[in-house]
Amino acid sequence: MAKALLGHLGGTDPRMLEQVRLLNRRVADLEAHVMRLQAENDHLVAQVHEGRLLTVDEALRAPASV
Repeated sequence: MAKALLGHLGGTDPRMLEQVRLLNRRVADLEAHVMRLQAENDHLVAQVHEGRLLTVDEALRAPASV
């Protein structure tokens, strides 16, 4: 995979290395952003449901009568 990123025919091009560094930093920033959004979403879901876990209503658990 490194050969695909850096190019397997030539030497290490400094511009390419800088681009890879920038892309790696951007991926790390996006991953951190996703983690923050997931935490915020979990917090909002907990607020909506007042901290209770979602459960199935007893009426829905009973087998359907024919």
